Amino acid sequence: MRRRLLLQAAGPLGLARLPAWSAVAALGTSAAAEAQTRGGGPATPAPPASPTADPRALIALSAIYEVNIRQHSAEGSLRAVTADLPRIRALGVGMVWLMPLQPIGESRRKGSLGSYYAIRDYTAVNPEFGTLEDLKELIRTAHQLGLKVILDWVANHTAWDHPWVTQHPQWYRRNEAGEIQAVKANPDDPNDPEHWEDVAQLDYGQNELWVAMLEAMRFWRREVGFDGFRCDVAGFLPPRFWQVARQVLEQDGPLFMLAESDSPQMHQLGFDATYDWKLQQALQKIAQGQADAQALLDWWIHRVQHYPVGSIGMNFITNHDINSWHGSDEELYGSPAAAQAMAVLAATLPGVPLLYSGQESFHRKRLAFFEKDPIDWGTRSQADFYTRLLKWRVQHTALQAPLAFDGLEWVPDQNPKVITFKRRGPRGARLQISVNLSGQAQKVLGRIQLPAWGWQIGAPTAPAKAAAPVRSRSNTPRRPANVKPPKGPKPKPGANR
Repeated sequence: MRRRLLLQAAGPLGLARLPAWSAVAALGTSAAAEAQTRGGGPATPAPPASPTADPRALIALSAIYEVNIRQHSAEGSLRAVTADLPRIRALGVGMVWLMPLQPIGESRRKGSLGSYYAIRDYTAVNPEFGTLEDLKELIRTAHQLGLKVILDWVANHTAWDHPWVTQHPQWYRRNEAGEIQAVKANPDDPNDPEHWEDVAQLDYGQNELWVAMLEAMRFWRREVGFDGFRCDVAGFLPPRFWQVARQVLEQDGPLFMLAESDSPQMHQLGFDATYDWKLQQALQKIAQGQADAQALLDWWIHRVQHYPVGSIGMNFITNHDINSWHGSDEELYGSPAAAQAMAVLAATLPGVPLLYSGQESFHRKRLAFFEKDPIDWGTRSQADFYTRLLKWRVQHTALQAPLAFDGLEWVPDQNPKVITFKRRGPRGARLQISVNLSGQAQKVLGRIQLPAWGWQIGAPTAPAKAAAPVRSRSNTPRRPANVKPPKGPKPKPGANR
């Protein structure tokens, strides 16, 4: 759902050097790593021939691709998406997320075509996109290619002309005047008056609603073959609903559930993955020159402290909300090179990476949300880059464990404009990633020269000389119980903090 990101202005970072920390868990195996620097590298490995039937295990080997059906092609149809699936699979993608494809409400519609998230009928296909048979063919083709497919599910609200509004008006929340109310955009903020006026708020205090909603979700599992759901504004619903939903939906086979939420609690409610908004905000600030390597360390310490072991974060630099409401790739990241550097981090830090329709072409415009506004694919100038990047997850299983604390070790460096870390798997599998976080050439570990926004993936290397770790910004840092400081000399009194 469209949302407002509450971004705080970047303040002084207070640290000039990157601290080194190491996590404890290490899962998966890895082939020997080869060095790769931006602009070259090993031949692209083939995608897995027979991916596992478990969607959660599959994403450890690949990435998620979000499809904006309306804007993905000039035709804007399911058939056009089906025709593009082999190309999407060749990128190294293992799972496709289809934005909502049901009929859109006409009452209080925004724009001429309306929002995908204002659903008039939960168990039908929007004629704008095609037919139910078109969708079934898309799912069949995806499965033949080894792709899993999840559907964007809008359980919090409906269009105003959904049949439930007249047939079951008690299923909707009412305002003080007794009228069905629109959805409050930020329900946790009493001072925010924004509402989504094109959708009506469901009331999950009604038990019958739970049954009807779960039956609608099961329809897409049993009749069409979806492998799971991306759940819109998941935090707006009662936690117990998602626990029940998991139990019910798993009756129809292996299931993958993605929450549009960054709440750690979601991982205890049946969700396999959640949004990692904090990482996206850190990457955006770095690309805009408002932050440096310290922002990544701060992100990681927060994740270790707050998220359960085994949780998966979805890493991204853009998605439909960011692009339409906050800025194109060009607006937010400036140049393709900067966007590439941030995408390298999103793909190699723990988590599962996301690509959004058109990201292969470096979005230079915001896509309209309520109108037809096809993606300008151009020459797909970034496709080769993403293909090489995502295939590293296939070739090197040190990157295939996407869980929260899997084998990540920060490598200390005196230069805050660069970041280096190692991913570790069992049986000695290790991979080292270095990224230049600036628009100027920088030296990494005292000896590796990287161009502006350059990056390198390869076998671990030793720094030119031992670098002193730097303490957290706080004078009395709280160190997570399962995180230990690196070995090496202690900082001298008066060291920069």
